[in-house]
Amino acid sequence: MRFPRAPKALRRPVRWGALLAGALPLLAFPAPNLSVLAWFGLVPGLLLISRSPSGREAAVRGWWLGCGYFVATMWWLAPEIGPAVLIVAAVFGVLMAPFGAVVWRLLRPPVSVRRALAALLVVPSFWLVTEWIRSWQALGGPWAVLGASQWQHPAVLALAAVGGVWLISFALMAVNTAITIVIVSGRLAPRLLAAVAGAAAVAAGPVAFALTPSAPTAGSATVALVQPGVVSNGTVPVNGSQILTATLSRNGTLSKMRPDLIVWGESSVAFHLQANQGRLRDIEQFAATDHAEILVDQDFYVSKDQHSKVAVLVGASGIEGTYTKTRLVPFGEYIPFRSALSWLTSISQAAPVNMVPGHGAHPLQVTEPGGQTLTIGPLICFESAFPDMSRVDTDRGAQVIVYQTADSTFQGTWALAQHASLGALRAAETGRPVVQAALTGDSAAFDARGRVLAWMSGSQHGVIPVRLTLPVTSSKTLYDRLGDYVPWTAVGIAVLFGFAPLAGWMHRRSHSGGKGGAVGGDEADYDAGTGLHVPG
Repeated sequence: MRFPRAPKALRRPVRWGALLAGALPLLAFPAPNLSVLAWFGLVPGLLLISRSPSGREAAVRGWWLGCGYFVATMWWLAPEIGPAVLIVAAVFGVLMAPFGAVVWRLLRPPVSVRRALAALLVVPSFWLVTEWIRSWQALGGPWAVLGASQWQHPAVLALAAVGGVWLISFALMAVNTAITIVIVSGRLAPRLLAAVAGAAAVAAGPVAFALTPSAPTAGSATVALVQPGVVSNGTVPVNGSQILTATLSRNGTLSKMRPDLIVWGESSVAFHLQANQGRLRDIEQFAATDHAEILVDQDFYVSKDQHSKVAVLVGASGIEGTYTKTRLVPFGEYIPFRSALSWLTSISQAAPVNMVPGHGAHPLQVTEPGGQTLTIGPLICFESAFPDMSRVDTDRGAQVIVYQTADSTFQGTWALAQHASLGALRAAETGRPVVQAALTGDSAAFDARGRVLAWMSGSQHGVIPVRLTLPVTSSKTLYDRLGDYVPWTAVGIAVLFGFAPLAGWMHRRSHSGGKGGAVGGDEADYDAGTGLHVPG
């Protein structure tokens, strides 16, 4: 059935509706934390797209839906790039146009059983492909991936141990699709199929959680997270880490716990330690007094126009190891496609020069007070958004994933809580406890299943001691072993679905001899008077 083309006066309000519908899922993420909304929050957008008068209009509505989603979830970038956040959203929104066309093709009423079955597989796959493409570092990296909204539900996070955050996104979109089918289909069979599929997607996480045994343990370790908090004097956060550590040093314990490792936030040392031996000696003295090594973070300047972020592990006898930040914050630390977007520096606080990235994740060895070795995977700030980096550290023997961040640029926004919540995803994916020390908040700690152990918001300051149960290094989740097989499978499904119409057309052409006549290539004969077909 071909729908009549709607007048512009009617199409524009609907497109604005798609924009608002795209923004709705923001409420599922921190700070609102209405995580249940992710299971049905995209239904209004799917309904608007499915009711499009044409595939072209559906693609446009998909674009508007994407624009709304990206503006809402990335508004915290405004201090860095100003109004250009709208340009970023419009560009990323283009990725949603094919998604809109697919939704229209499969979910426009009436929906048959065959189309319902295809939609439950294909629509989530196209959504996932969109998420995976925009997660590429060259395009800025992942943020507000739909599956991340479930960070506070360990039963759902069990899916991350099976297929990463991607599998959670797939399950969420499958449920949104199932609800849409129930609404738009006028037939009982497709509705029953959708209801069963939706219920299965909801139950998948709890079932995985129940069937996954706890990993074997290899002891425990205490980590102290130092958060100086928000202060008006810009130099105090740097000194604040030392002041708080000195307070810990006076009695050697914290809440009756003696730390095995002390973690400072990103940019907690505003100078090059190798070049400032006096300050290095101060940190060495802290480590000696506390009988614990300290992971600090320095801004390392190669030259006036070249600098990097470096995590530095300091013990009583000096520097024990370093890690250089590899994945940089888009616009804050580098500008993607700078040759075309360098003008942003004139209207915003976007990075005047691109920072120099490191060469990839790698673990560091911490010597605990008793002489045992604790292997940590140090990562910095935005790197908590990338599943592959924590997986690399895990594959190389990390027992704890340690993040250092500052986030002071985004103080007062929802970005801080969203950032800290990503640790739960990385913990569930790798089966490793995760900690994040933030200069100004939010600091957090999670166990190996993503359950919250400690949290300090941006309005607080102090030291958080947290006792972590350590898994044996040989313990691996299915996601550790198989990697990104879920998004690759989604890509395969999307490609097959995209080629299906072409394959059908070629099949029909081959059976018609390429002439468009009767099947088998025989030309039909007609009576000149009646116009009726005359059998041969």
